[in-house]
Amino acid sequence: MKTRLFDITTVILTVICAGQALADESLAKKSGCLECHNIDKNIIGPSFHNVAEKYKNDSQARVALIKTVKNGGKGNWTDISHGVPMPPYSPRLSDAEIERLVDWILQL
Repeated sequence: MKTRLFDITTVILTVICAGQALADESLAKKSGCLECHNIDKNIIGPSFHNVAEKYKNDSQARVALIKTVKNGGKGNWTDISHGVPMPPYSPRLSDAEIERLVDWILQL
C-alpha cells in the first residue's frame, strides 16, 4: 500500500511540475521573450538553456537576471546578439512574473 501511495504522489507532483513548466513557457511566449530567445537554440539572444548553463553555479544569478529582465541589458552575450540590446520588460511584466520567468529559465 505504501508503494502505491508513493507512486500516486510521484505522478501528482510530476503533473503539477509539468503544468508549471508549461505555464512559464506560455508566459515567456505571451511576453514576447520567444521573439529573441528560444529554449534550445540561439536566435537574437541566447537560448534559455545557455543562460541556465552559464549561471548554474552563480549564487547571484537570480538577482542579476531579474535586474536585467526588468531594466534591459547589453554586453553579456555580444557573441550571440552582435550588440543588439535586450529591452526592459518592466512595467510590461509584473515583478512576480519576471521572477517566475527567471526561476523557470534557471531551472532548465
